[in-house]
Amino acid sequence: MTNMPPADPRIEAVATRLKEAAQKRAEAYAPPTEWQPIWKRPRKPKSIKAKKAELAKQRKRLKAAGVRRFYGAQSRRPRPRQNCIGSAAARRDIRALSRMRHSNAWLW
Repeated sequence: MTNMPPADPRIEAVATRLKEAAQKRAEAYAPPTEWQPIWKRPRKPKSIKAKKAELAKQRKRLKAAGVRRFYGAQSRRPRPRQNCIGSAAARRDIRALSRMRHSNAWLW
């Protein structure tokens, strides 16, 4: 014979309230019945005009990137130093500046 305590009506009332609240939360967070993940939805085909506009935009973007890459490489090419001809002091200054430019001291 088990010695179960008699059921306390207050505990039972709290338990039923908790169960109802959990049920309401589950209903609130449940996805709608006709919901589908976006990757399973049928795709809406683009019009030819929209497709061409998108491709033109992409071409423009890629061309701009190519131009940027070209001019970025141009700026790093070694340049002739004819304009550096002058006094020895000027040559020393230019040599020091060049060393500074090629070092990473400015990062500190």
